Amino acid sequence: MKFRTDIEGLRAVAVLAVVGFHVGIPYFAGGYTGVDVFFVISGFLITGLLLKEIRETGRVRIANFYARRARRILPSAAVVLIVTLAASWLILPPLRRPDVAWDAITSAFSAANWRFIAHNTDYMAAGQSQSPLLHFWSLAVEEQFYLLLAPLLWLLARTFKRLIGPVLVLVTAASFVLSLYWTQLNQPLAYMASPTRAWQFGLGGLLALVAWAPRGKLTSHALGVLGGGAIIASVVLFTSKTPFPGWAAALPTLGAVAVIAAGPSGVVGRLLSAKPMRRLGQLSFAWYLWHFPVLTLADAWAGQLSWPVKAVVAVAALLPAWLTMKFVEQPLRYARALKDGARPSLNLGLAATVFPVVIALAVGSGSLREMTTDLTNLQLVGAKSGSHLITDPVGGPVPSPLKASADYPKSGDCEVRPDGTTSPACLFGDTGAKGRVVLFGDSHADEWFPVAKDIARQHDWALEDLTKMGCPPAQMSVFNPQLGRTYTECDAWRDNALKRIAAGPKPKMIIVGSLNMYGPSPQALADAWKPTLDALTATGAPVVYLRDNPKPDKDIPACVSGANDPSACDFPAAQALRPDLIADHPPKGVHVVDVDDVLCPPGTMCPAVKDGVLLYRDDSHLTNTAAALLAPRIEDQIRRLHVLK
Repeated sequence: MKFRTDIEGLRAVAVLAVVGFHVGIPYFAGGYTGVDVFFVISGFLITGLLLKEIRETGRVRIANFYARRARRILPSAAVVLIVTLAASWLILPPLRRPDVAWDAITSAFSAANWRFIAHNTDYMAAGQSQSPLLHFWSLAVEEQFYLLLAPLLWLLARTFKRLIGPVLVLVTAASFVLSLYWTQLNQPLAYMASPTRAWQFGLGGLLALVAWAPRGKLTSHALGVLGGGAIIASVVLFTSKTPFPGWAAALPTLGAVAVIAAGPSGVVGRLLSAKPMRRLGQLSFAWYLWHFPVLTLADAWAGQLSWPVKAVVAVAALLPAWLTMKFVEQPLRYARALKDGARPSLNLGLAATVFPVVIALAVGSGSLREMTTDLTNLQLVGAKSGSHLITDPVGGPVPSPLKASADYPKSGDCEVRPDGTTSPACLFGDTGAKGRVVLFGDSHADEWFPVAKDIARQHDWALEDLTKMGCPPAQMSVFNPQLGRTYTECDAWRDNALKRIAAGPKPKMIIVGSLNMYGPSPQALADAWKPTLDALTATGAPVVYLRDNPKPDKDIPACVSGANDPSACDFPAAQALRPDLIADHPPKGVHVVDVDDVLCPPGTMCPAVKDGVLLYRDDSHLTNTAAALLAPRIEDQIRRLHVLK
């Protein structure tokens, strides 16, 4: 395990790919594969060091191994976590700070990937309210690899040393198969889960185990060129729509294996060993830690930045990266006092874990106290008509920003999750009800649950809730970012829901709602609506189409939590009111209800808070409070349509 200058340069390639992807530089759409290169490098180096120790001493000193990892990784990570928490307190609105605090806590404990998986975070989508610590998922995966590899090799070294190779092959193969399966099942889970990434570390480890070296310069040249070409191809050709990791991850992974196997003597090895590449490779760990918080917090402070500006910001992040490397990473890594036994380094690692956690708890609890206002006991009455939402406006905001983000419809588990294909028996009301009203659509239909329930209650009907997350009722196949693939479950659910509506007793009314942004164009969406609306009107029941609410495209509760005046969070009507051909030209048998005149009067800014009521719970959906207050207005419009019998 001699020092490899080419591997140091390969680190530079990996970090440039990742930074280019986060910046959004053209032709870097697949730059997230730089993480795969890092995984292979880690697998090769760490496994190689452990195997060297086994060959020389016949055992693995686990405490010493963890001590080296603690010195190398945890202090720098702690510095970045602490600075990011402080900057988040200054820059981010109060509602976002507790989330960042929890991200920091799980990052400090090397478990950030599982937190982001639990929250269905799509790493490759530049979504709203992106965590400045999202990139810590890969560091968590790497630490989990370290946590398990050393005990495994320790056990094999003490028992069946000859099984080291077969066991590594078995673990690598099993992880790869699991990666293929989970990528099809749930792509964000497969992307961030350590079991689906272990095969990349495993391939690097197997390369270290066989200690293969190219025979002749021609082989070295060929391997380096093929491997480098594979890495570049993945960066340039892959996009956020590429099913990943899955089979696609084999390209950058095998490319990294080939470059490492080629060694430093080939043409690619010599290029990677060049002084500028080595210098950047030395900085790669610190730059990786710093660039993402700097980019995301700059976006939060200055607004959405263009990629050239982001590139400048990312380059500026080299300064704190260099300072961290110079005054934290290298001094602690090579400090003689820390190398005398494992305990000093392990104590350092413990401190580097505890300090960010303590600060994160302070940031999170302080932000929650700052937002502790509760006006939910106010008795609000929705207006039937006019420009006001409620009869007596209040100071507000109601609900508070803290509660607004959790102000969902009280429909329980009736809104089917992405992996479901059939709605449960979601019937609300008395068993002896005189009929049923059906609520049908996606989450933008389910937000009208309090309206539909109130209509059903007034007429002694039952309410059947048939809704599914992110699934258009229009006959259109869509891509689901949570699953990372075509949303086949949506197509199956839609067919099942339409059959259920037709099979039961004729509904007294069918209320339909949906996000009106599916498909490539408004006309394509309108065409896809036709077979669905034909099936619904064929039941003989009146079909009420609720025009979609304005779409803010920004996290309204977070914005309001940090604004002195809620009007600072208002958004332009021109971008929020999307074309809706069904609402403008309803087919025969379809009745349109439209409340956008109160939510966003044409030609104005759409309010985030109206009459003291906080209207949105995120960047798209109405709060349950706002929807319930719109019930009298919607019921009055339905009554005037003469569809209630």
